Amino acid sequence: MTLKIGDTFTRSREVTDALVRAFAEVSGDHNPIHLDEEHAKSTRFGKRIAHGMLSGAFISAILGNEFADGTIIYLSQSLKFTAPVFIGDTVTTTATVTNIREDKPIVTVETVCTNQNGEQVVKGEAAVMLLDS
Repeated sequence: MTLKIGDTFTRSREVTDALVRAFAEVSGDHNPIHLDEEHAKSTRFGKRIAHGMLSGAFISAILGNEFADGTIIYLSQSLKFTAPVFIGDTVTTTATVTNIREDKPIVTVETVCTNQNGEQVVKGEAAVMLLDS
């Protein structure tokens, strides 16, 4: 696969209770806003929200699995969490190539996550190095 500026990759995933609980176990982040419905009701969100970094993991998955035929190495990722992700939301992750360095196999990618209503929940930018297959 030869990447070019403007190439776009998309993947959607439902955020389930089981996924949030598994992420809490893997990450060690047991914040009650993610896991305790009663606690979450008392917050500004009114119900549980997914870990922000779960959306970050969705971005990593699209870059690692669908972005290139070879292997990528993550160099950097910025993330701005613009809206909460709730249990039951479907998050669509989109990665769009915005720059390709000519001197090295380094690609800059706009990364955006939206919910099922088209509302942006995460916006960021990644830099990855492409390795040979």
